Amino acid sequence: MNGLTKENVLAALHSVRDPDLHKDIVSLNFIKDVVITGKDVSFSIELTTPACPVRDQMKAEAEQAIRGSIQGIRAVTITMTSMVSSRVSAQPQALLPRVKNTIAVASGKGGVGKSTVAVNLAVALARDGAHVGLIDCDVYGPSIPLMLDIKEKPTMHNQKLLPLEKFGLKVMSIGFLVDPTQAVIWRGPMASGAVRQFMSDVEWGELDYLIFDMPPGTGDIQLTLVQQIPLTGAVIVTTPQEISLADARKGMAMFTKVNVPILGVIENMSYFICSHCGERENIFDAGGGRRAAEELKVPFLGEIPIDTNIRVGGDTGRPIVEADPASPQSKIITDIARGLAAQISIKNLSEAGAPSLDISLNNN
Repeated sequence: MNGLTKENVLAALHSVRDPDLHKDIVSLNFIKDVVITGKDVSFSIELTTPACPVRDQMKAEAEQAIRGSIQGIRAVTITMTSMVSSRVSAQPQALLPRVKNTIAVASGKGGVGKSTVAVNLAVALARDGAHVGLIDCDVYGPSIPLMLDIKEKPTMHNQKLLPLEKFGLKVMSIGFLVDPTQAVIWRGPMASGAVRQFMSDVEWGELDYLIFDMPPGTGDIQLTLVQQIPLTGAVIVTTPQEISLADARKGMAMFTKVNVPILGVIENMSYFICSHCGERENIFDAGGGRRAAEELKVPFLGEIPIDTNIRVGGDTGRPIVEADPASPQSKIITDIARGLAAQISIKNLSEAGAPSLDISLNNN
């Protein structure tokens, strides 16, 4: 290919494909602001999420494609940007009109580390540059205030509560509003009403992702909540053993009945790495989450190990992805968060009328 022209640049970039969306980056309209000056070219690649798991790979492939196709080129300057895609069902009069995507993090039973996963996913997405909110939907056992070490009370502005902020997140929990030593003794409709108010009566502003840390189980409260929340999709957290997987399948069945897509399964407390010998121990069995995901034909987002530092982060209010972002555990969680963001982009593009897309993650 001869000559440095915009047409030749775009023709070269047709060879670069998004591995999750299965289309080339020109057809996806990712290429913006192509500027040619002499033998130099600059442009932006606008992704569907700042948490794209292949952003660096895509940038390198784009430069390689141009240099390999156009003769005599000198400098190639590529700026990576993002514009998070929104759920197609969003309407101006919706309950959360300025929130692009809403994700429920749920489990069929308690004790699987769902809140720990929700908090770390939220912080990981925020660290990648997304605007993220987090709602603690567990009215009876709110844990988010402790996990983020937030002791302040929310204030009012223009007759709306202002969410508290920590680690780049906007956060709301019933734990901010009630005495932490007192039990919340409410019937289901009152608990559901409180969570609805966290959506309608809180000034969330513009958000790319609003994550709902759901209460465990599949009872009346959970069903009412998922019917009221305009969800983009749900993430199921489980542990590997069969008793947990049985409850996880019930949770997925609940979301399916109310037409909420399953964005993926996360296996928490998946294995333990001995700090002395480095040997892996599958304390709660192995591979159950992946098998359940394959059985139900939903994405498997990844495995999170049992690790003391993850537990300490929850107890001290500094999630591990914030306290030690370079640790192996943080990298695992960050990869899972990026995989989740990719699944949301796939879903939104599919709903927008694009060709059918493969839901399998490119790194699994």
